[in-house]
Amino acid sequence: MSEPTLRSFVIGGAGFIGSHLVDRLVGRGPVTVYDNLSVGKPDFIRPHLESGRAVLVEADALDLDRLRAALRGHDVVFHLAANPEARWGLERTRLDLEQGTIVTFHALEACRLEGVRRFVLASSGTVYGDTERVCGEGDLGVLPISLYGASKLAGEALASAFVECFGLQAWILRFGNVVGPRGTHGAALDFLHRLRTAMSRQPAGEKVELEVLGDGRQSKPYLHVSDCADGILYAFDRATAPLNVFNLAPPDTTSVARIAELCIAASPLPQATIRYTGGDRGWPGDVPRSRLSPERLSALGFRVRQKSDEAVRLAVAELAREVFGEPLAHRLRFE
Repeated sequence: MSEPTLRSFVIGGAGFIGSHLVDRLVGRGPVTVYDNLSVGKPDFIRPHLESGRAVLVEADALDLDRLRAALRGHDVVFHLAANPEARWGLERTRLDLEQGTIVTFHALEACRLEGVRRFVLASSGTVYGDTERVCGEGDLGVLPISLYGASKLAGEALASAFVECFGLQAWILRFGNVVGPRGTHGAALDFLHRLRTAMSRQPAGEKVELEVLGDGRQSKPYLHVSDCADGILYAFDRATAPLNVFNLAPPDTTSVARIAELCIAASPLPQATIRYTGGDRGWPGDVPRSRLSPERLSALGFRVRQKSDEAVRLAVAELAREVFGEPLAHRLRFE
């Protein structure tokens, strides 16, 4: 007996993680991608648009009326839209309020008004604040220290309230640092772009330095985007409580220094050196070291395929091919 068709609505579905999720959802039924394309790219989902398995609505979720109209008639909302780069909030302090908290409220309110009962929220390990202990889903004793983390925690609280007050069912996934192809932000992509810029600006034979914020010892759990998309759907398919909260991350971490080393090795500038700016964190609001316990999702039977170092190595190779336009990154397999 075939599975029933799932009509999925993906806010932020033309972005990095969202497009990988759409790759999987189109096999379950029709998909509507709702994206303002501030960061997302139609090319990320082009094959699905051309096949007719997905449609793109280019609009902002701050427009509640437009969001309601587009969302009507779907079975589930996957909400992945957010400010993609935590540092941007330092200069645009309304960004996380608008694209995080308010957009999440609009998504939930549209579900309530249009009778869509299932809601999946992409959250973040930043909700755990600045702590070096391994954090499980019940560990929220330390508050977030970035505007991005604050908006994620606010979104989680709104989802919980809508579940209790209006009968929605919700899944909250707290991601580690997600890496992989189609990336639009993050340390690895930033390092690779800096190296590409150095190629065009540095005179031949001149020493090239890669600047790395902090002391390089910052370490976080890095999750490959393929494991991220698979983990979202695994939790959605198997967790049945009204409110389901899971960490989605590998159990280990990778240092910024290691990411920088891998990026240099994957670039046309393997002799480049690293210059650290100093300090224990990259920028105000950055959590220098974090670890997330994956045990709750593991108890359901899900395991990531790549641990943190493996995810970073694979992602750097994939991103290097995108940035440099040639298969330099094969070197990483032999280190």
